[in-house]
Amino acid sequence: MSKYAKSGLANEKEERDLAKRLLEEVDTKAVDIFQPASSLSGGNQQKVVVAKALSQEMKVVIMDEPTKGVDVGAKAEIYAIMGELAQKGYAIILISSEMPEILGMSDRIIVMCNGRKIGELTKEEATQERILELAMEKSHNSGEGAAK
Repeated sequence: MSKYAKSGLANEKEERDLAKRLLEEVDTKAVDIFQPASSLSGGNQQKVVVAKALSQEMKVVIMDEPTKGVDVGAKAEIYAIMGELAQKGYAIILISSEMPEILGMSDRIIVMCNGRKIGELTKEEATQERILELAMEKSHNSGEGAAK
């Protein structure tokens, strides 16, 4: 907020203009910018979170399970937003438990286990089988059971 304040006073017009622009950019279905996010659908709540991140003008966005609990239409919209962000030069770190999402949205996939990197694949190398193979290799090599 300090970015939009002058001499310690909030510039409400700039804040409202930014909120409107960001909600339009992520295509949020809100009645107006004052509508509580809690009154929106799950997909639109996710878009509000993305809009908040964009207001910070970051270059790296971490998206942890961005489509969890949203319908198919909202997923497609979130994927489109991610694609637009990538086109604008944002780096997106996608954390997902959905294999099709990982394979469909990633340029590079890093497989991790217990907080450690155990493999890295390019989009061309990545298949569900290869990702699972890397994960299983780690559990066999370390003597840990796969059910742990």
